[in-house]
Amino acid sequence: MAQLDSVDLELLATLSHEPRATVVAIADKLGLSRNTVQARMARLERSGAFLSFERAISATALGFPIEAFISVTVRQADLPYIRTELHRVPEVVQAHGLSGPIDLLVQVACRDTQHLFDTDARILSIEGVERTETSLAMGEVIGYRVQPLMDLARAEL
Repeated sequence: MAQLDSVDLELLATLSHEPRATVVAIADKLGLSRNTVQARMARLERSGAFLSFERAISATALGFPIEAFISVTVRQADLPYIRTELHRVPEVVQAHGLSGPIDLLVQVACRDTQHLFDTDARILSIEGVERTETSLAMGEVIGYRVQPLMDLARAEL
């Protein structure tokens, strides 16, 4: 990951507030040339600063209003296989490897509680998965955000 300077952080903050902003609009806002903004964005992209360029689409809008988190305990030696198999489960929208007593935290989206039950059973049936525990998401308290981190990074420059 490249070291970010104040211009990079201002560019990222602008994109965070205005994700649809054009290069020209960003250049105008920051008082930079279009070429400078394009070059910095290309460097930031190569460095891995941007997670994704795809739009976040609501699972509810697609007909999957039930969101749950499944804590998964696995045999460590089987983790590569389990990862591949989880990737094949369309209801899995995200998964994280964890340290501690739980090995994986898997976020799923389902049509209803029976669909959630079936999805959990499918995950539990993967060779190497030893145990699952499902928690129904009641609502998002804090959505994914990085603005406070950008503010902190700018303050530390």
